[in-house]
Amino acid sequence: MRINPYKNPRPRAAARGALVGARPDTEYSIQQVSEMLGIPIQKLRRWDELGVLVASRSQGGHRRYSRELIDRLAGTAPIAASDKTSKELATIRKSLAEKRRIIQLLLESENRYRDLVETSHDLIWTTDSSGRFTYLNAAAQSIFGLAPKDLIGRCFFDFEAGTSHVSNRRFLAMLKKSGEVKHYVTRLVTANGQDRWIGINARVLNDDGGAMFGIRGTARDITEEHLATQRIEHLALHDSLTELPNRHSLQARVEAALQSGGVGALLFLDIDHFKYVNDNLGHRAGDQLIVGVGSVLRDAMRGVNGELFRLGGDEFAIHLPAALRREAIQAAEKALDAVRRYRFHATDNKVISNLAASAGIALYPFHGADVLALMSNVDIAMYQAKDLGRNRHILFDQASDSLRSTHRRIHWAKKLRDALDEDRLVLFQQPVVRLKNRKPVHHEILVRIRDDNGGHILPGNFVEIAESLGLIQEIDMRVVEKLLAWLRSSGQANGKLRYFVNLSRVSISDRHWIQSFMAMLRASKVNPNQLVFEITETAAMSEIDVTLTFIKGLKELGCRFALDDFGAGFSSFYYLKRFDVDYLKIDGSFIRDLANDESSRIFVRALNDVAHGLDKQVIAEWVETPEALNLLLGMGTQFGQGFLFQRPAPLSELGVHVELDRGVSAA
Repeated sequence: MRINPYKNPRPRAAARGALVGARPDTEYSIQQVSEMLGIPIQKLRRWDELGVLVASRSQGGHRRYSRELIDRLAGTAPIAASDKTSKELATIRKSLAEKRRIIQLLLESENRYRDLVETSHDLIWTTDSSGRFTYLNAAAQSIFGLAPKDLIGRCFFDFEAGTSHVSNRRFLAMLKKSGEVKHYVTRLVTANGQDRWIGINARVLNDDGGAMFGIRGTARDITEEHLATQRIEHLALHDSLTELPNRHSLQARVEAALQSGGVGALLFLDIDHFKYVNDNLGHRAGDQLIVGVGSVLRDAMRGVNGELFRLGGDEFAIHLPAALRREAIQAAEKALDAVRRYRFHATDNKVISNLAASAGIALYPFHGADVLALMSNVDIAMYQAKDLGRNRHILFDQASDSLRSTHRRIHWAKKLRDALDEDRLVLFQQPVVRLKNRKPVHHEILVRIRDDNGGHILPGNFVEIAESLGLIQEIDMRVVEKLLAWLRSSGQANGKLRYFVNLSRVSISDRHWIQSFMAMLRASKVNPNQLVFEITETAAMSEIDVTLTFIKGLKELGCRFALDDFGAGFSSFYYLKRFDVDYLKIDGSFIRDLANDESSRIFVRALNDVAHGLDKQVIAEWVETPEALNLLLGMGTQFGQGFLFQRPAPLSELGVHVELDRGVSAA
């Protein structure tokens, strides 16, 4: 038998807040609903809390449920109302399911947020209005060296490094003023005593009334990035070998001193004959010497109001703010004396004890009111010290007699360096012809420098100064390198024509240069028999053993050799038989006067006789007139070159279709 839920009803006045639409004359307690419907009280209470059931409250505070609600739950309402009740119950169930889904999503979102926060490498934190931590995630351990629970109630600046105190107070002022600070960097010391650089983002938390009640933000350990940035900035302003400030630092210091209107001095020092160390002991030993000299100069500058710089290579600088002539000269003498006393011990137990340096001095603003002028003038003074014998200092003097030559030296040093760096060396060629038929059989390679206006600078203007500046070796190497490349690209790498290239005595005296030179020739895949290398007779006689060694190496490789400007020296006949040369090129000064000077004719005839007797082939230079040509033919001269046959022209214009099989053969 089914229990009638309306039996023994208790009519009561409807309490405030009863379910809308419930009949006010009938309400039931939760116990009654549980007994009538057989539903546990705990479930009814949970439904009520979730809003599925709506109860009124009695005066004693007890829950009371309407009869209509009981009808819906029991499903015993009149048939006419059953569809409506079912829809309402379905709506309630759907609402309950939606609320459960939302609650589940909120729980999942909260868990996900908590996982992200707790596993983040960045520190996430909140503080109260005084900046004391109220929450920190697990990243606090790596930043502060303490667990989050041990940091509650403390603040960032309990861990600040001493140097960060002022800037951190500025940070707090900025935060209070703008309400937010981003990318603030400070230095902390962890509980373990380790330095940390921290990047902080922070935002003020305000209540509805606008009053600050806390701070929230993130922080990140940027120690590695900060130190890397500092290192990059350091390298930009310091020499990597000696750790001394570099040329950029010097220019900044001098620029600041000039702008302040002060006086001072600038010194440039260059180690004398440093190239000897590099060439004979190797570049590693050269680097060790630079480090050692930098160390002794640094020691020498202690107690002196100045700063030491390394400009590059073997060149150092000393900036002496507020120094006048006397103080500058004293500092220069002290620095040069320190270099003289230095004993360099190379890795193979070799000791160099005769080091010296040359120094130039310039005073500002007297010798230059801007950085470029001042540095240019102190550089001139240093070169003057070298030109006057080295191992000394020179104060810049605008009225010096050697100033013009020094200016020229510096001008060409830059011009030649730029020409090499910008690849402005251009190869020309002038044919060597067989005098009997004027047919080209060889070509001499000549070098030019392309200037800014598209013209070409002749070697007579720069070869000698290139030798004195130590740049001729690079020029010689570049010329041969360009010739080899042209031979390969033009298809002449295995032809019969020979190409003459003049080399400097400075180059062939350097064993390291020779090693590189020979290696380049071996790797070129060019027939070595096509290459004829020549040096002047004067150069060959000045270093006979060096010349003999170089000739021997070329012969073993398959190349040929020529003595250029033969006859310009007067001891050459005695040594000529020792030189295994293939060609003798008679100096053009004799050929030019051949038709008008009897002594020149006698001398050229004698040179031809000697050369033929030693089985050498003779080439006459500077053949410019038909009279000279006829005289040379009468003397038995085989080959010649000069304006009579062709002026020098770019190698790139040389035709590659040379017919050598029509009665013209290479000698």
